[in-house]
Amino acid sequence: MNISDRQSMHGQWSSRWTFILAATGAAVGLGNIWKFPYLTGENGGSAFVLVYILCVAALGIPLMMAEILLGRRGRSTPIRSMQVLAEETNTTQWWQIVGWSGTLAGMLILSYYSVIGGWTLAYIFKSGAGTFSGTSGQFAADTFNNFIGSGTTLFFWHTVFMTLTMTVVAGGVKGGLERAIQFLMPTLFLLLLLMVAYSMTTGFFGKGLEFLFTPDFSKLTGASMLTAMGQAFFSLSLGMGTIMIYGSYVPKDTSIASTSIIIGLADTLVALLAGMAIFPIVFANNMEPGSGPGLIFQTLPVAFGNMPGGLAFGSLFFILLLVAAWTSSISLIEPLVTWLIETFGFSRIKASLYSGVTTWLIGLGTVWSFNWWAEIKFFGLSFFDLLDFVTSNLMLPLGGILIALFAGWLMKAESTKSELNIHNPTLYLAWQALVRYIAPVAVFIVLLNAIGIL
Repeated sequence: MNISDRQSMHGQWSSRWTFILAATGAAVGLGNIWKFPYLTGENGGSAFVLVYILCVAALGIPLMMAEILLGRRGRSTPIRSMQVLAEETNTTQWWQIVGWSGTLAGMLILSYYSVIGGWTLAYIFKSGAGTFSGTSGQFAADTFNNFIGSGTTLFFWHTVFMTLTMTVVAGGVKGGLERAIQFLMPTLFLLLLLMVAYSMTTGFFGKGLEFLFTPDFSKLTGASMLTAMGQAFFSLSLGMGTIMIYGSYVPKDTSIASTSIIIGLADTLVALLAGMAIFPIVFANNMEPGSGPGLIFQTLPVAFGNMPGGLAFGSLFFILLLVAAWTSSISLIEPLVTWLIETFGFSRIKASLYSGVTTWLIGLGTVWSFNWWAEIKFFGLSFFDLLDFVTSNLMLPLGGILIALFAGWLMKAESTKSELNIHNPTLYLAWQALVRYIAPVAVFIVLLNAIGIL
């Protein structure tokens, strides 16, 4: 059988748009709604946004095209796909490390992502119960610190979130992933639009738009440009196997190029809508837009608690966060689940159970790093900080670099042309140049900056 005619044993997306929703769901997560707004605030607003968008276009989308084409051509787990493609290109089987690294990174990231997802679940109920109505910033900070300081409380919410994730994954491509994505992604966009509409009533919507879309290049530093570059790479969930495994389910007649562009645009749109929803509320309450990671769990609850309709919209906001976290989490564990099925012949349910329990157990280290293990350090870092550093700062950038090198240099031009189906020679050469030269250098710079060398 010709390699381009292979089909995944795990199924196939029912349509191109289903894949777009699924891949957008994998890319859209807490990073878009939680991290992007506070990074924008810390780095001067709209000039940062402009650099971020340019980085998505020149770095993120070409790399996403490369990862999808590897997945679709391999039609298997990231590990097995890289094995098959290494055989096709007559190169060393050591390239399987790309699949191993992505699969392991996805599991490790989910182990602590589930803990943060549990926070969003808990805060839906806290906000809905009026916990933050008429309160001060100090009260919100104390509430958050007491919350993460309770090992039993975090244990409970981490367990609930992981159960939600694995229930979807156990259903398979069509019965689980597709069904969930077709409900969750429209819900995500609807909730975002409702939040933007609410922000329009604050009286500071214009100021929020000005902050997001009027460039002030005097505030743009070398460090902020590196941050924008890194966020563009991480926001699209590249290098962790999720896009590759989702790519293995893509129908043969789907255009990888146009699909990747749509996913990149949708991911960026979510980040911008989140900024449009959040910054007017921040300005309306005389709060600092660059207040860092605490913006979501400490600053905004106070803002909602002191605004008309804040009780309902505060809960709505945390439901939005939950949906974003959920759509990402189901993609993070998919490479491991499919590997167990292919390697050991497990049923989908059994593979999901084994994967979920293993990831949940690792996540307990993150749960306890905020309380019972707070004094335990590994190389000066808590368990959570160590996992975050190794996965985000080392494994993902290295995976992205290797994907670019393999797709750009080792795969035959006829193979990449066949998968990408780009008929315009100039556009194909532009993609090839970006993947061969720009992407590896850019991601290497991101890597050096992440580990503190730049």
